[in-house]
Amino acid sequence: MELNPGKILIWFVIFLLSLTVHECAHAFAAEKSGDPTGRYLGRITLNPIPHIDILGTVIFPLIAFTSGAMMFGWAKPVPFNPMNLRDRRWGEIFIALAGPFSNILLVILFMIIGKLILADPRILEYALYYDDADPVAMLLATGIQLNVVLAVFNLIPIPPLDGHHVLRNLLPDSLAEAYAQIPDMVGFAVLLMLMYFGITWMFIRPVLTLVYVVLAL
Repeated sequence: MELNPGKILIWFVIFLLSLTVHECAHAFAAEKSGDPTGRYLGRITLNPIPHIDILGTVIFPLIAFTSGAMMFGWAKPVPFNPMNLRDRRWGEIFIALAGPFSNILLVILFMIIGKLILADPRILEYALYYDDADPVAMLLATGIQLNVVLAVFNLIPIPPLDGHHVLRNLLPDSLAEAYAQIPDMVGFAVLLMLMYFGITWMFIRPVLTLVYVVLAL
């Protein structure tokens, strides 16, 4: 595999930005719901340093990207105290959805920039796969794809993803309690299987297709 240092740098910068915005959104939503834990821990910030998990944000993703393995990574989760929430059930749902929603907003932002500054926004899809693409187009295309992946992937209702917290709070109490007992490691194993067999891509691909249809209009 021929590595492109410029492409790796673009990918990593966008990845770090996207995770930072995602976790900042969780912390901000928690404070708006009544819990200031994220602010006390310095997590309501667009400075990436407080959000970095060395293994999940740096080592694992870079190894995966440069080796052609399955893309996977994470930042430090934002803790919150559910006892502080004004409405525990809907507060937890709001906090969980804030992360993926922030990535959707980034997708829209990158799309708008692409529409405004590129002569033909359709080159964004080309820029994802070819190293001779315009660096700006490559940056915008990476921003769109990574944030679509983060938004859709995190909505999968498997622990420890955000979708798990949403579904748990929508289930009846008896089912929610059993669902909450699923260990995160079991969830990770299931997620890796879904990724390995390409099932997660079945959810992501239609959203990316929609994005490029809109860009072509």
